[in-house]
Amino acid sequence: MKKTTGLLVGMMVAAFLLGVVLVSGQQPQPLQPPGDPIGEAMFPPEMIMQHQREIVLTNEQKMFMRGEIQKTTTRFNELQWQLQDAVEALSEIMKSSSVNEQQALAQLDKVLDAEREIKHLHIGMAIRIKNNLTPEQQTRLRAMRHMPGPGGPGPGPGPAPQPYGQPRPDGQPQTNEP
Repeated sequence: MKKTTGLLVGMMVAAFLLGVVLVSGQQPQPLQPPGDPIGEAMFPPEMIMQHQREIVLTNEQKMFMRGEIQKTTTRFNELQWQLQDAVEALSEIMKSSSVNEQQALAQLDKVLDAEREIKHLHIGMAIRIKNNLTPEQQTRLRAMRHMPGPGGPGPGPGPAPQPYGQPRPDGQPQTNEP
């Protein structure tokens, strides 16, 4: 009974980890669950690029962000392969009728190490990108994060740009130059 329960739990862990890998997708995107204080302090690159005109992003900032995203994507893809291999190896270990606990836990450590490195990579990129924004740009992005858009509050596209001097659809005056 004990072995069956252990095997069942192990299979569930392996299935969960495999599901995490499959759901994580192909592009590195910092996760931002509701009420995530770290996610609230950072700005997703896609949000910055969607609002580049409103926050007056410079060409240097755009080039910096493209470089950071490219480096991160390359490393993320490598780590994704490592993680997939580690999860598959753990799954194979867990399939045995009698699981070697030390071997399974050692393999689990490899899975967790890969996941940790992926999270480290994403947070590092988010920090470098945030540090490349001016305090005024960060303030504007924070305000845009909470503006209702077509998809509700959040980092959606927001109001469409209007000709300079014309009020935006939300009634606020246009503040940036054309």
